[in-house]
Amino acid sequence: MSENDFGMQGMYMAVAVRREHWHSRFAFVMAAVGSAVGLGNVWRFPYVCYKNGGGAFLIPYFVALFTAGIPLMVLEFSFGHWARGSPPTAFRRIGRKWEWFGWWTVLIPFGVASYYVVVMSWCFSYMIYSLDLRWDLDADVFFRSFLGDTGDPLVVGGVSVPVLLGLAVVWFFVFLILYRGVGRIGRVVAVTVPLPTLLLFLLTVRGLTLPGALEGVGYYLTPDFSELLDVGVWLSAFAQVFFSLSLAQGIMITYASYLRRDSDVTNNAFIISLADAGTSFLAGFTVFSVVGYLAVSQGVGVDGLGIAGPELTFITYPTAISLLPFAAVFFGVVFYVALLTFGIDSAFSMIEPMVAGVNSRWGVSKFWATGLVCLAGFLCSIFFSAGSGLYWLELVDHFVADFGLVLIGLFECLLLGWFFGASRLRKHANSVSDVLIGRWWDVLIRFVVPVVLAVLLVFSVYENICSPYLGYPWWVLLLGGVMPCLVLFLLSFVFARIGRGRYGVCSF
Repeated sequence: MSENDFGMQGMYMAVAVRREHWHSRFAFVMAAVGSAVGLGNVWRFPYVCYKNGGGAFLIPYFVALFTAGIPLMVLEFSFGHWARGSPPTAFRRIGRKWEWFGWWTVLIPFGVASYYVVVMSWCFSYMIYSLDLRWDLDADVFFRSFLGDTGDPLVVGGVSVPVLLGLAVVWFFVFLILYRGVGRIGRVVAVTVPLPTLLLFLLTVRGLTLPGALEGVGYYLTPDFSELLDVGVWLSAFAQVFFSLSLAQGIMITYASYLRRDSDVTNNAFIISLADAGTSFLAGFTVFSVVGYLAVSQGVGVDGLGIAGPELTFITYPTAISLLPFAAVFFGVVFYVALLTFGIDSAFSMIEPMVAGVNSRWGVSKFWATGLVCLAGFLCSIFFSAGSGLYWLELVDHFVADFGLVLIGLFECLLLGWFFGASRLRKHANSVSDVLIGRWWDVLIRFVVPVVLAVLLVFSVYENICSPYLGYPWWVLLLGGVMPCLVLFLLSFVFARIGRGRYGVCSF
């Protein structure tokens, strides 16, 4: 594609779109950090790390961060800053035939949000349920008795009323925050981002003083190099980086589109990526110190606890809280409120790209676009509030987050790196940034990252065929894993064709 295909015409078209702006760089950084630093760090990272061998997971995780995470963050910031629109609008400016990809990038986080808010509802329910127990609560009792866990994905069970009410509350707050625009988001994250980090640090200090903490930390930091031969560990590491940094989800493209023309791109990308990785690393110390304590208490090895699932953090964090020397109830409530604020930052960031896409595609007001998207999300979330919701959540998370995000990241590198031009985006980023990136970035985006992601996907698909995930029957994997991915993919083409030609000036 020639320079004139985009050139000044494309730039003027991007500038012409009337957009809201962040009130300050601090508001943007806090919003992006709030999106990146969330339950993915304090809930998903520890259990994925534990499931993939502890220290053996950290090596591919940091390799993924520096070879794919930060370069892709720069890529998405640069593209969003240039395009000045929601992902469907942004990719449409490359060519009408690529609009479907923009919709795919916003549908994936919408799908993730549908089960992500369920975890937030668990947090809310757990906090209420534990108030009179001083956080000395068996998580198995909570999941089996309070939430009605059936113990079998094939036995759906009834809908948990506490979880359903929690879902309604979370989605309502997402709606309230989003429909008022980025100004409201900037004010919310100024409070909701720093507080959970401070409390996480407090729990880390307490966890490290527990008997057996060193065994847990040793498992966390000591790699089993034989695990590095498992392609699944590498795929999980890259997927965790994408999930945690909100990459390949249209989120950072959308947020960067609200930046002013002279806003720094590269520096912001590095700050946000490193803040996210640092929070995940800190959460690992919190969880694994308590895991070591639990292992010593039960007389088993750290890898023998058998809690390497989504419920892991509902065992470790409450244990750390209950062992605080004073004010356990107070700190427990504050921590879970903070955890909910962590989650709400990520939840509304997952929904914002979809809302922006609906707004710009069909000219629906911000109020109605937000309301419709949140209502659809709430209805999808109800499925995960049933008795078997925990198991379907883990299945959907594995396929949508692991395979879906990595596949989008691969296609994004090919489309923006080759078709649009990595050098064009690098020059745009350098024109507004203090930290300049060289041609090495082009090589990463065009060659290294796509090759690595493609190899990981091929080998991981092969492994999943040879050894079905968690030993589930094939029809369960197809229904709970492959089908959601396929539906989201097909919907992207449907959305791209409905109301074609109705794009106008964005109303927000």
